[in-house]
Amino acid sequence: MEFLPITSAEDPRVQEIYTSYTTTFPVDEQRDKDQFESLFSNPYVEFMSVIHESEAIGYLILWKLSSFVFVEHFEVFEAFRSKKLGSHIMNHLSENYPSIVLEIEPAELSEDASRRYSFYQRNNFSLIDTTHVQPSYGEGKKSLNLWLLANYTPENVEEAKKEIHKIIYA
Repeated sequence: MEFLPITSAEDPRVQEIYTSYTTTFPVDEQRDKDQFESLFSNPYVEFMSVIHESEAIGYLILWKLSSFVFVEHFEVFEAFRSKKLGSHIMNHLSENYPSIVLEIEPAELSEDASRRYSFYQRNNFSLIDTTHVQPSYGEGKKSLNLWLLANYTPENVEEAKKEIHKIIYA
């Protein structure tokens, strides 16, 4: 499995990723096209295409913050789901970034949300906060009550939340 950086919105892989992103994630969890493309010039962001057996199988949008990496979006493309590839990706991430925080919908919200929570638990992530609010990504989009998970125990969850809001959702 390879993790190839994408450094420009002009990269041909970006259109496939954006199309999948807008069909997979709920509207309230999406950046618009301009916001999405601006990620490529943000110094905190690492955007990666995940390649397996010479095929693009998904992507990661990571934010390298002061003491942890925040996974804003992680997707295995639909054709490659249910093949344990997501677990391989999470193992790679945990090996390369020992301190990861990510947000998910509360498990009780839906069967899919419950499955996602179980997936992250199986991959050594624990619930660290149930009061996190993802601010609205823009006009007509709602803020969301989400859970924060981590693969380590943050010293100060409130400080981590402040940094997420200050840098990612500014």
